[in-house]
Amino acid sequence: MRYLPQTEADQRVMLAKVGAKSVEALFKDVPEAARLKTPLDLPDHQGEIEVERHLRALAAVNVSAGDAPFFVGAGAYRHHVPASVDALIQRGEFLTSYTPYQPEIAQGTLQVLFEFQTQVALLTGMEVANASMYDGPTGCAEAVLMARRVTGRKRAILSGGLHPHYRDATVTVTRFLDMEIDARAPDPSAREDLAAKIDSDTACVVVQNPSVFGQLRDLTALADACHAKGALLIAVVTEVVSLGAVTPPGAMGADIVVAEGQGLGNALNFGGPYLGLFAAREKFLRTMPGRLCGETVDADGRRGYVLTLSTREQHIRREKATSNICTNSGLCALAFTIHVALLGEEGMTRLARINHERAGALAKRLERVKGVKLVNDSFFNEITVTLTKPATAVVSALAKLPILAGVPASRLFPERAELANHLILAATELTTDADIEALAVALEKELAA
Repeated sequence: MRYLPQTEADQRVMLAKVGAKSVEALFKDVPEAARLKTPLDLPDHQGEIEVERHLRALAAVNVSAGDAPFFVGAGAYRHHVPASVDALIQRGEFLTSYTPYQPEIAQGTLQVLFEFQTQVALLTGMEVANASMYDGPTGCAEAVLMARRVTGRKRAILSGGLHPHYRDATVTVTRFLDMEIDARAPDPSAREDLAAKIDSDTACVVVQNPSVFGQLRDLTALADACHAKGALLIAVVTEVVSLGAVTPPGAMGADIVVAEGQGLGNALNFGGPYLGLFAAREKFLRTMPGRLCGETVDADGRRGYVLTLSTREQHIRREKATSNICTNSGLCALAFTIHVALLGEEGMTRLARINHERAGALAKRLERVKGVKLVNDSFFNEITVTLTKPATAVVSALAKLPILAGVPASRLFPERAELANHLILAATELTTDADIEALAVALEKELAA
């Protein structure tokens, strides 16, 4: 009984230790109405071979991202991850998801985190960065809370170009706080006037660049408008590879930058685990959430690395903490750091250039497909098009070929009927000319049917 070790005799001993007469007695505080009256409709236990067969059958139902032309993005991107990344992160010295607490035995891991923070600060154009967050959406919520601490204000304006997962995470985290979340309507055109919405109660404006629809925008004027009213500008980046080509948010005046780091070093992994990048102006250092790794010297004057300014609820009084996040995505951050180090500055720029070129080729080819209209007037590696049919039906039809043709906007914004025909497509360095041609031909046939 390798996986179910408790015999009836074991249970009797355990119950006697805790002073309970039966297993049912352990649940006496659960209201009767909340208890199941019959067992769940689940199959009985099986042997290991049978379970493996069942899981293989389930896996066979899926189309792997690498087994078909793949244009899915909308916050998670398929990039090439060098084999050396996995080889290094699986070394025993590194294979943990946690930030080390004992600096005297973890100098290597701490140095990696210090390098990671340096990379994030350079990529985002900011002055300081922390040692990673859980992921982009929770990082966005933490940034809004940080803006509240900095400004003492309670209103946050969320752009209509912000990914709904980031919006929803922010709404959830702030739900029971005295905060007003002004989430604007989805905006495929990127023409919303956020500056006009800023008032004396506004703590921050949150804007994504490129937007969830792929639109690029210059944030400089918006940053100036925020600062004129005493508010902070929070810039969100879901495609971190874009920072190799696009002007970094810090250079455009952002006060806090939140990004999803999955695109470098980390595979799609069915949606996680990912890692959140978080950077800010140095003057806001002590209000940042999470952990920071710092460089110091020991008693003998030798360089060393330590955790510093870790104002989490584990370390100080709960009500004084800047964050309730109790760990970080350390292993994912390590993978990110290795990938960026392998690329170097020149490689990062070249990778971004290739991504943009691939998206350009995709846009150019789709514009020749009857029934397809490009929405974007600017983009990095992600575009939005409108179709003459509902995008969900088209994507489902193409998946049978199989071609994974992108993300219907209605999947992200089911409440917005006007987006039913909008389709969001991403292209990366892994997108070939043959992939693009296969998609275009399939779309033409499906839209003409």
